[in-house]
Amino acid sequence: MKSITQISSFKEGASIQGFYLCVEKHLRHTRAGDLYLDVILRDNTGTVHAKVWDKVDEYNEKFSAGNPVAVKGNVESFQDRHQLVIKKINTASVQHYGRYGYDPVLIVPASPFDSKTMWKSVVQIISKMKNTFLKKVVSSIYREHKEQLLIHPASVMMHHNYRSGFLEHVLSMAKIAEKLTPLYKVDHDLVMAGVLLHDIGKLIEISSDLEAEYTDDGNFIGHIVIGRDMVREAIVGIKGFPKELQQKLEHIILSHQGRHEWQSPKQPNFEEALLVHLIDNLDAKMNLMKLAIEEDQQVGKWTNRKNIFRAALYKGMDESE
Repeated sequence: MKSITQISSFKEGASIQGFYLCVEKHLRHTRAGDLYLDVILRDNTGTVHAKVWDKVDEYNEKFSAGNPVAVKGNVESFQDRHQLVIKKINTASVQHYGRYGYDPVLIVPASPFDSKTMWKSVVQIISKMKNTFLKKVVSSIYREHKEQLLIHPASVMMHHNYRSGFLEHVLSMAKIAEKLTPLYKVDHDLVMAGVLLHDIGKLIEISSDLEAEYTDDGNFIGHIVIGRDMVREAIVGIKGFPKELQQKLEHIILSHQGRHEWQSPKQPNFEEALLVHLIDNLDAKMNLMKLAIEEDQQVGKWTNRKNIFRAALYKGMDESE
């Protein structure tokens, strides 16, 4: 069998085959009225747009958005990006394609950091918290959701939107908080609890299947209110939890987006809440810029402007030059 080609290894003019996740699938018409399939494929190395021009009715029945797929096709270039013209496609499973090299891990983008190692680091951070009430609420929620936290993404389409992205995000934020809380002389444990719990509602807002998507609760309620409710529920089991401390922790969760136009119910109104918001925004933006640079396919030392920043981003000198 021909070797599997990952998306990051696509070259214009190449004939490839491999296993990918179908992120989107749309049945469309050309200007001449002919049907074609407009598809987005992804693996753990990148994303590519793809088209099915031939045998559209036949292949349309073979797979759906959200399915892992086995694909054969030719790589072309369209608007300075690789595009795959699919010649054959079918839903992939370990049962039918395992002997050809299919493994679900291949098609799911993941954090470059080991999830179990990140988990140990988070546990160490929690163990060093001196406020027993905050320590209990964080540890109880993290223990209850450990298996989910090991694999959960931090978002569907934005920052850290890959397997174990949630842990990567909160651990990075925690490291920043360790440096900044002494500088601003704020409550270290309150900031750390806010860092670890600000997005906890995403465990319910977002599914953690092969293709992350919003759940019904996510669409109806959203992670901010869900997270506040999860913390409230956990605090019920902690005898004597101070009311003002609970209010501050809830406020951090409700205000961490920072602005009403960013779907934040509240704006930060004390120092620890503001610091959690700023650290969250910093780490998210740095990750988004990193992803935009890594995923760009334009030749040269600058990316194209089709990214969240709507700007040409500097990639550095091309080593081949």
